[in-house]
Amino acid sequence: MTTKQAIAIDGGAVYGPYTPGVRSGNDLWLSGQIAPEAGDLQAQVAGALAKIDVLLEAGGSSKHDLVSVQVLLLDIKDFSAMNEVYAAWLDGVRVPPTRAAFQAAALPAGASVEIVAHAVVGSA
Repeated sequence: MTTKQAIAIDGGAVYGPYTPGVRSGNDLWLSGQIAPEAGDLQAQVAGALAKIDVLLEAGGSSKHDLVSVQVLLLDIKDFSAMNEVYAAWLDGVRVPPTRAAFQAAALPAGASVEIVAHAVVGSA
């Protein structure tokens, strides 16, 4: 039987009744990560990705194990600016994860971007 393990960041803000990450077997599911306090869009992308790095590590994984990512943007016109930071973050990852990016009507805490991720531990 597979057990679920909660994954969280010490002192990380949670905006509702959810867990920042859940590991079930070799699957690691991360809730959407935001960093509205970081500043402009690219800083928010970098902040959200940094939180993902910490959550992946806490779950025994890394970005090399990512299989799927979803990027929610407040404005789809920010796609290129987001993609710049995202591509640099993935530098060195042999097989980048699948990804979808789309515009959302609104995001929590006034964020401009929210990033959701799924990893399979040991898949790198």
